[in-house]
Amino acid sequence: MSDSKFPDSVILKKIERQPKRSASFKQLVRELGLHGGERHALSARLQHLMTSGQLVLAESDQYAIPQKASTRNAVIGRLSMHRDGFGFVIPEPSSLDERLKGRLSGDIFIPPPAVGSAMHGDRVAVEIATIRPDGRAEGRIIQLINRAHSTIVGKFHHGPRRNHVTPIDQKIKSDIVIPPGMERPDRDVAGGGAASVDRVLGNETTHHEAWDNLENVVVDVEITDWPTATSGPRGRVVEILGSEEDFGVDVEIMIRKFHLPHRFPSKVLDGARATSPDISAEEIQRRRDFRNLPIVTIDGETARDFDDAVLVRKLDNGNFELQVHIADVSHYVTPNSPLDQEARLRGTSVYFPDRAVPMLPLELSTNICSLRPKEDRLVLSCVMEIDHQGEILHYELCEGIIRSVERMTYTSVNAVIEGDAASRERYAAQVASFELMRDLALILNRKRERRGSIDFDLPEPVIEFDELGLMKSISRSERNIAHRLIEEFMLSANESVAGYLESKRVASLYRIHEKPEAKRVYDFEVLAATFGYSLGVGPLPIQRVQFKSDRREVRGTGKRTKDLEIPKEVHVTPRMYQKLANKIAGKPEERILSYLMLRSLKQARYSEENEGHFALATPSYTHFTSPIRRYPDLIVHRILKRILQESPEKREGYVALGVFPNVSSHPAKNQHDRDHSAPSPWSKRRDQKAHRESLEPLVGPISVDELQEIAEESSQSERRADEAERELMEWKKVKFMQDRVGEDFDALIISVTKFGFFVELLDLFIEGLVPLASLTDDRYLYHETTREIIGQHGRKTYSMGQKIRVLLDRIDPVEKKLQFAVYEMPVARPAKRKRK
Repeated sequence: MSDSKFPDSVILKKIERQPKRSASFKQLVRELGLHGGERHALSARLQHLMTSGQLVLAESDQYAIPQKASTRNAVIGRLSMHRDGFGFVIPEPSSLDERLKGRLSGDIFIPPPAVGSAMHGDRVAVEIATIRPDGRAEGRIIQLINRAHSTIVGKFHHGPRRNHVTPIDQKIKSDIVIPPGMERPDRDVAGGGAASVDRVLGNETTHHEAWDNLENVVVDVEITDWPTATSGPRGRVVEILGSEEDFGVDVEIMIRKFHLPHRFPSKVLDGARATSPDISAEEIQRRRDFRNLPIVTIDGETARDFDDAVLVRKLDNGNFELQVHIADVSHYVTPNSPLDQEARLRGTSVYFPDRAVPMLPLELSTNICSLRPKEDRLVLSCVMEIDHQGEILHYELCEGIIRSVERMTYTSVNAVIEGDAASRERYAAQVASFELMRDLALILNRKRERRGSIDFDLPEPVIEFDELGLMKSISRSERNIAHRLIEEFMLSANESVAGYLESKRVASLYRIHEKPEAKRVYDFEVLAATFGYSLGVGPLPIQRVQFKSDRREVRGTGKRTKDLEIPKEVHVTPRMYQKLANKIAGKPEERILSYLMLRSLKQARYSEENEGHFALATPSYTHFTSPIRRYPDLIVHRILKRILQESPEKREGYVALGVFPNVSSHPAKNQHDRDHSAPSPWSKRRDQKAHRESLEPLVGPISVDELQEIAEESSQSERRADEAERELMEWKKVKFMQDRVGEDFDALIISVTKFGFFVELLDLFIEGLVPLASLTDDRYLYHETTREIIGQHGRKTYSMGQKIRVLLDRIDPVEKKLQFAVYEMPVARPAKRKRK
């Protein structure tokens, strides 16, 4: 079936003519007379129509024309279920009218009877029944737009009447019934068997040739019948992963729980294997040649793909020249090719402690595209001239070719900079360059500090494994000067590219970080005040709101309506966060306040509109430096290359630099060196939004609409990867602690709630709950105003930032969570006096 033979309009008309304006997949196949591959094409078109909102999924999996809601209180969002049967719908901002935007605060509560046949993660339409004065709402699901899970990972259980699978994800309440004959896949697969380049990087799972008994074995199940009001879901086992305790099965669970694409289709692998590593003479001739320069890559010890290389030199005028060379993945991954479609589907590489799920096949990610030492590699280059205040006087963007002279690690570079004699002798040829890198990185960091860029230098946990692949410890990540210099250099390149694309009025992707919401700032200020700190925003203006519906409810009752207090727009800048971060540095409360500050900020995301980056305090920022592992970077490369190839500067063969009085006038050495130059994008700060609206519409090789789709998909892929990495890390920590029940540890209280308080073990970065019920030496109550738990009689208090000693009480094997108790030191009794 082709789109031209059966366009969307034909499918929609066919469904609209049905009695209930709905039709099943089988019915459409039959009525349209489809066979073979045409059925798969129809399935893809139906998914596209649901994503665009032109179709919804009705009861019994009927594709239906969406009905206009009879109420104005209908919104669309994603369902998040709780293990107790109720759920919350996270509204999509585009589905909220202005009236609801002013009243709703947070998610919409869905009681168990109102969930219907929807499952965790499904996109649904909700009718809002009530909205409380504080903005909290309750509603019921009226339409199922599309399903989140086609497969579910869980544990298999034999039963006297029927076999079933219990989902690993506690938010999916229903067991999946496995009918007779559906217990095993067509071919048993235990974690994929032997190591395979089409799957993940790293050690594979334990492999079993056969499973005689599937009881408690983890399997992946395809849903064949979705739940209804009277029956649960049914499915068939499509993959056997293994016992949960087997090595590597936890990673396999996370991959399937979060639906991470992990097997490359054969056509994608064929495309990767057919890619030639040879670089033609014509390609070399048209690029700027950097192969005679001592360029190096600097990455972690375990890194397999190297997508950035750097060099710092001193210019004759005393300024620095910073070269950042990025792997030219777009030369090999062409638009709409199988490789490109798979990269877009994955969105990002996913990194687990002992394995990775790459965005591109290994032939590209670790070989042809990777900037391996002493091998010719194609790059996109950003060459910047930077003065001693860290200002970028001008930059050049061009297509290049390099040959890295050394594969350096953060550890080795740090050793050279710190003066380790053996390291300085081994890398004698690069010592001067590394010292220049250090000097420039410190200058760039000071410049960012001056403009108010926020830098939370929070340590992260690193899991260490022994030679058998078993966890042996959890240590603090090291962030040395080598890490910092690469961060500063990549930031500079990203800002330069973003500024160039914006100055050209080219439709592109940006990495944006929006200003925090007034309510989050207000909540942080309340918490920070308990520690004696403030961002310095001053008194927050409060708007008192009273709704007509609330007045109607109390009319004639003699009661008074309550005004809802909502924090209004607040003036907050990144410099305020930076100053507070500097003030608490090294203090006992640093970790907890830094954590609270992070929570008050919004999450960075991709967007086709440049809204600036709040945390970096920059008006223009994009992701350009990691195209091997991030799809948005690959898109930015494609756009940039097209614009560079068509730019007047390249055609004319010269650049007029004199119009910028702060720009160096040193000429490029040859015509290849003059591919492009432009002024610093942040030389003039301005009201970006007002300025953009006064300009001509954006143009470029990729439409704004497609960029919007890519931005949303990439942001979702990034969040999905982050959640999978974070949850696996928590599982690993629980497994590490399972033999330490009964031991006591130093801990920090990081959060206090009405049901207890959460602690983090100081040396292990491991969190757990101390339940309120476990505090038995007094009757404790939670005080919401001060966010403290206080004993009624002894007035003993537990509050955020407090250091205590805790004992690991128990581990919940189902939820993979730790439970602690306050450790009371035994009181030494005085020795009894002997009777004479």
